[in-house]
Amino acid sequence: MAVRWLCSLFGKPFDGGKRMDNGSQHPSMARLHEIQQEIARLGQQVCAFSGLQCDREYRRLERELTRLQLEVDQVETEGKAELQQARKRAAQELEGLLRYLEENATHPSRLAIEELSQEAQRLVEQGVVEPQRSGAAEISDELVDAIQELVLRLTQVKTGGRVPLRKARYRALTRVCAVQDVMEGRARQQTLPLPLSEGTHAAVQRINQVMVQVSGARSQLVALLMGLSGRDSCAHLSRVLTELLVELDALDVSGNASVRNYRKRVVEEINGLLKHLDLEGEGDDTCRYDLAQNDSIRQIEAVRGRVGQLLGEVLRQAGAGEFYFRPKAELQSLLTHLDEVDTARNPCIREARRRSVLELQAIITFLDLREALERRQPGMEEHPSHRAVWQVLASLSDLQARVLGFDGKRADKSYMMLEELLTKQLLALDAVDPQGDQMTKAARKQAVKLAQNILSYLDMKTDEWEY
Repeated sequence: MAVRWLCSLFGKPFDGGKRMDNGSQHPSMARLHEIQQEIARLGQQVCAFSGLQCDREYRRLERELTRLQLEVDQVETEGKAELQQARKRAAQELEGLLRYLEENATHPSRLAIEELSQEAQRLVEQGVVEPQRSGAAEISDELVDAIQELVLRLTQVKTGGRVPLRKARYRALTRVCAVQDVMEGRARQQTLPLPLSEGTHAAVQRINQVMVQVSGARSQLVALLMGLSGRDSCAHLSRVLTELLVELDALDVSGNASVRNYRKRVVEEINGLLKHLDLEGEGDDTCRYDLAQNDSIRQIEAVRGRVGQLLGEVLRQAGAGEFYFRPKAELQSLLTHLDEVDTARNPCIREARRRSVLELQAIITFLDLREALERRQPGMEEHPSHRAVWQVLASLSDLQARVLGFDGKRADKSYMMLEELLTKQLLALDAVDPQGDQMTKAARKQAVKLAQNILSYLDMKTDEWEY
């Protein structure tokens, strides 16, 4: 990845300079070649860096690149064009790396990621760490909801395809999602029956003690994930939990199924914590944060490609007044395929799948409404208010076709026009008086929901979300 990026930024790789006519390399060219090797080494580190300007690694990289700039300036060219070109090229590459390093560290999206990470830290400290110190252990529903909202906001941070920004977003998501998982584990534990009485079996006392230690380790893990525990380390906590597993394994619980099940439950709790502790190298695997390479994303994109083909044909026939192409069965099978896509608890993949599902559901809803409008045979005794709702539904069907085919931005006039027309349909529905007719009430309620869903879909199509 780093090598490809360097080539795309600087063009043809530096070749170490041309040989002089006498077959030996000029000392200045040899020095430039050595500098170029250092540039290549630092370039990979710059491409992998996903931190901020205040980080120690940033200052080190900046210092090393600046040092090389000074060394390049000191290379004597003796007026030779080939030496001048080689020196200029090295200087340009160093300038490009410094600029790339600074742009990523100060990018608005990188700062947004940091702000959200700090917000998560505050929530965890106030809702988990501080209560644990005071002896309280219960996780509030408000905290769980707040963390879930943070996860969603992180997935919506734009990276513009920049690898360092993708990496920073992935690292933040990994930790917040791990905290979310640990909190859900504790919430489940709060609903479980109390531990067994120590008189049940000789091993129960020790299992109960381990359970207390696991509860403390859970809060310690959350603090570690959020960077709130300066003295401890993931490796230390991993050793402690592994020792507890060994101790539990050594207990003799034969002959008592309830005690065995109790021990099994505690072992599962420990294993659930251990899976979140291998975070030191998290994010270094490109396939983890560059989701364009992810197999699940590729499956989702394949479904979206087919959906686009089906939608194009549906809209073409709808525009021509024809309606014999009804691919609902295939659309339903694509929905089933999306349900089977493994998200690996990755919130970005979950969001990608959710959006694809909404795209499919929007087309299915459009087809259902068109079929309902075709089958509609109003009688002479139809309630006037009920007829008015159907008139709005017919307008909504036409607007939905335009929304499904919309491929612009929120600043476009066509977007604002669609938004205004949909809002007018909501106002028209609001003006319908059911006059006590229950069928009209139900129809109006469904029509309002449809209009709101179309507006939401239009909003989703234009929010410029990315993997």
